[in-house]
Amino acid sequence: MASQPKRPKPAAPDDPASQHGPKLDERYTCFKLMLAESAIHRWGIYALENIPARRKIIEYTGERISRRETKRRDSRKLHYLFTLDKYWTIDGAIGGSGAEYINHSCEPNVRATVLKGHILYYSIRTIRKGEELTIDYNFPKDVERVECKCGTRVCRGTINLK
Repeated sequence: MASQPKRPKPAAPDDPASQHGPKLDERYTCFKLMLAESAIHRWGIYALENIPARRKIIEYTGERISRRETKRRDSRKLHYLFTLDKYWTIDGAIGGSGAEYINHSCEPNVRATVLKGHILYYSIRTIRKGEELTIDYNFPKDVERVECKCGTRVCRGTINLK
């Protein structure tokens, strides 16, 4: 079993979560999860029990905002924006379930599915107790390049698609 992750420190002032601190809303989780410090980036979500493959884990929630508002909020240093469709974005920093703290990995164990206006995260494979949940952000290659810090054997060096 992986070593127990540390509980999160208070949010940094530049973090949108600084108003309420990082949190995990269990109303949107299907398994026992924990928010804790991450070696990848700031905080992460960890499994507190084994999660079988192809199972819904958590819903990504937050404020639904327009593309215009998305562009404005995207200028923040830290943000938790997930594109829902060509017009709407979900801002997990406001009313987020905690799924916004699932970090990027080039070798993820979680995938996102958009279903009837909801963003649902499913396990790709069995996730072991104590393991950090990760997803491939798949940032477009034509936007600003963002360095990847996942540390996996297949890391592409960027969270952008190549």
